[in-house]
Amino acid sequence: MSKFFQLLVVIIFLISSINIFAIEMSTEETIKARKAMFKQNYSYAKKMTAAIKKDDKDTISDLAIKMSENYKKLIEYFPDDSKDGFKTEALPTIWEKKEEFNALMMKAANEANDFSMMVNNLMGDELKDLQKKMIWSQCKSCHDKFRMPH
Repeated sequence: MSKFFQLLVVIIFLISSINIFAIEMSTEETIKARKAMFKQNYSYAKKMTAAIKKDDKDTISDLAIKMSENYKKLIEYFPDDSKDGFKTEALPTIWEKKEEFNALMMKAANEANDFSMMVNNLMGDELKDLQKKMIWSQCKSCHDKFRMPH
């Protein structure tokens, strides 16, 4: 019975390993996925600006939470094999200063999350100013250090 159990464990391990490798993304898929998430966050920020003009606080808060979640995920989308190719605009400094980059991603995630909670206490220009400080400035600080200029 123990030989059967050992064989079963080996088979389960092999199947699990195959599945793990099957779900890994190629370099192209990784780069395209991270670009799509950044583009989505930009879209969320623009929609947030429009929602601020309409004083639609639920939408503003929901969009900020979605941005926060994307920033948390993005940390995983910069493996060493994705430094170039496929029209990436990522600078080598991301990998040279990985801890700093990851810290900026987490700061952006936290700021977006905090913004989502502050929305209900502000109106008009106050909300617009806070969005500049907590959302747009996070984009800029990362772009200045880690993205190719346009």
